[in-house]
Amino acid sequence: MAQEVVSTKKIRKYKPWQNVLTVIFAVLSLAWIAPIIVVIINACKNNAYIFANPFGLSTQSIFKAGFTKWKEQLPMATINRTKGEGMLLTNIRNAIEQTDFWHAFIYSLFITVVSVALIVLCCSMCAYFITRVKTGFTKFFYVLCLFSMIVPFQMVMFTLSKFSNMLHLSTPWGIVIVYLGFGAGLSVFMYTGFVKSMPIDIEEAAMIDGCTPLQTFFQVVFPIMKPTTITIAILQAMWIWNDYLLPSLVLNINTYKTIPIAIQYLRQSHGVINWGAMMAALLLAILPIVVFYIAAQKYIIQGVMAGAVKG
Repeated sequence: MAQEVVSTKKIRKYKPWQNVLTVIFAVLSLAWIAPIIVVIINACKNNAYIFANPFGLSTQSIFKAGFTKWKEQLPMATINRTKGEGMLLTNIRNAIEQTDFWHAFIYSLFITVVSVALIVLCCSMCAYFITRVKTGFTKFFYVLCLFSMIVPFQMVMFTLSKFSNMLHLSTPWGIVIVYLGFGAGLSVFMYTGFVKSMPIDIEEAAMIDGCTPLQTFFQVVFPIMKPTTITIAILQAMWIWNDYLLPSLVLNINTYKTIPIAIQYLRQSHGVINWGAMMAALLLAILPIVVFYIAAQKYIIQGVMAGAVKG
C-alpha cells in the first residue's frame, strides 16, 4: 500500500506540467483552425466587406436579406429564387452556378472513393504477401515502395503527364490508377508494420480448418486490419479530395473538373475574383472531408500505433 501511495504521488507531481502543455498545444491548434474560421467568416460577406475587414465578423444579414434594389434589373424567376436570401446563401448559390459545382462534386467523389478502395484492397494484399512470403523479390519490392515515398513528386510530374496521355489515363477512370501508384508507398508501409505484429497462429488455424489463402486473407486477416485500413482511408481520402496538381496534370480539364480545379474558375479575367463565392465554394469543398474525418478520426492514432509495433 505504501508503495502504491508513493507512486500515486509521483504521478500527481507531473500534472501541473501536463496542464501547461495542454494549454500550449491548445493555443497552437488555433493556427490550424484559423484558416477555416476565416473561410467561414468571409463566406458570409461580399467583396466590399471582405476587402474592408477580412478578419472581422460580417455586419450584413447572413441568412436573410432583401433584394429590392435589384428588382428592376432581374427577371422575375431570379427575383423569386433570390428573395429573402442572405449573403451566405447568395455566395453559395453563386459558387454552385459559376463553378458547375455538382458535376465537379460527382467527379471528385468518384475519383476519391474508387482510388481509396483500390489503394486499400491492393496495398493490403501486397503488404500481406510481402510480410508472409520471404523472398528476395518481396524484399526488393518493399524497398521499392519505401523509395517511392522519398522521391519528390516534382521529379516525375512531367514524365507522368506524358505517359498518362500516351496511356489514355486522362479520365476519372484512368487517374485512379495514378493515385494507386502514388498512394501505395505509405499504405504498404503501414500495412506491413501491422501484419508483422499479427500472430501467424491465427492464419495457420484458418488454413487447418480448410481456408484457402484468399479466404484466410479476406475472412481472417483483413477484418483484423480495420484500424489501419480506416487510418489509410482517411489519410488518402484527404489527400485525393483536396489534390489540385495531379488532376490538373493528368485529367482533361476541359471535360472533367474536380472541385479544386472548378474553384479556380471563379478567377475571372484581369485578376477579378468573387471572393465571397470563392470562400463559399471552399466551405462546400471542405465540409464533406471534415465530416468524414470527424466520423472516423478515433481510429487514426490506433491505426498508426498498430502499424508501428514492429518494423
